[in-house]
Amino acid sequence: MPIPAWQKSSYCPEGNSCVHVGADPAGAVLLTESGDPSGTVLSTPAPAFHALLRTLKSTENPHG
Repeated sequence: MPIPAWQKSSYCPEGNSCVHVGADPAGAVLLTESGDPSGTVLSTPAPAFHALLRTLKSTENPHG
């Protein structure tokens, strides 16, 4: 599998404690930990990932 072009959230501070998001040629969303992007990669269907994002954005932030 080709190495995806990883993207990091604009909410992520500098350093290696973020999740990176990419896509595979079939359209699945790929997730990896920024400290070791060549390590474990999780794959999920794009509709499931978008549903997760919608839920997170609609939920009140407990940290203010």
